[in-house]
Amino acid sequence: MHALASYDLTIRGAGIFGLSVAWAAVKRGARVRVVDPGGVAAGASGGIVGALAPHTPENWNPKKAFQFESLLMARALWPEIEALTGLPTGYARTGRLQPVADARALGLARARAESAKDLWQGAATWELREAVEPWAPQSPTGQLIFDDLSAHLNPKLATRALAKAVEAKGGVIEAEADDEGAVLWATGAAGLAELNAGNAVKGQAALLRLDRAGLPQLFADALHIMPHLDGTVAIGSTSEREYEHEGTDALLDDVIARARAAVPVLVEAEVIQRWAGLRPRARSRAPMLGSWPGRPGHYIANGGFKIGFGMAPKVGEVMADLILEGRDTIPEGFGVEANLR
Repeated sequence: MHALASYDLTIRGAGIFGLSVAWAAVKRGARVRVVDPGGVAAGASGGIVGALAPHTPENWNPKKAFQFESLLMARALWPEIEALTGLPTGYARTGRLQPVADARALGLARARAESAKDLWQGAATWELREAVEPWAPQSPTGQLIFDDLSAHLNPKLATRALAKAVEAKGGVIEAEADDEGAVLWATGAAGLAELNAGNAVKGQAALLRLDRAGLPQLFADALHIMPHLDGTVAIGSTSEREYEHEGTDALLDDVIARARAAVPVLVEAEVIQRWAGLRPRARSRAPMLGSWPGRPGHYIANGGFKIGFGMAPKVGEVMADLILEGRDTIPEGFGVEANLR
């Protein structure tokens, strides 16, 4: 007789995708072990920005619909994690302000405000406001786009709390262990490289000492400017397909300068942390989810890239559907095969 496995699911990778699947699985009663030699959020999930921001409400597709549902799920998920663990996640749904550059952009913003009424199903709004906010990017038209679907969290705090929640529900997180049960590979940039299914994109970000807690995040000059609840503001990030090393460099100085030009109140704010990390970008540019072809009982959840935290609540649920219940609810275009050569 063969001994029964101690675990139903082994998850390789304790980043946001791995932990989100672990959470969804333990809530369904599965016995789960997460294995990561680097510890919780050792890779890109240990960043400092934490934007949970939607795609524009137009040209609707499965990726945008999936992200929309996931952002709505986050409203309940992160408060639940905080209540269970007593740990902060930095989650706040404070919305986002964006400048409107010119008359063409103004017309697009008005059209998107109308399409949001239908596509966002009354659950969130996209609207134009006068640029009179005390905390706002400079806007050439005097108008700002505001959406109240956007939220943010503190990546390190959120992943730490999520890991504790998994353990509180009976899950185990270890540095080294053998595979037992089904195996999910959520191994980030290194995993994509091993699969030849995408590439690592370097991102650099900075943390400034400035208390704007509770105010909207800003998106200006292609930068996220994130007022965290702990009295800091994160700005970022670069998106580098080619790089000489994995640390911070002069490109981050440019990010800081651009953010200060867009939001002058940042000029006097002290830089207290510089961060760089490698984010997993799947070949399809969408999350890479599903069964691993040719390896029965093995699964992949990767390719979060810039939207991993926003996609994570829904990723956890659809992967738990597949692994634990055999139900494939993964949207078209997110499949593993589309990313493999």
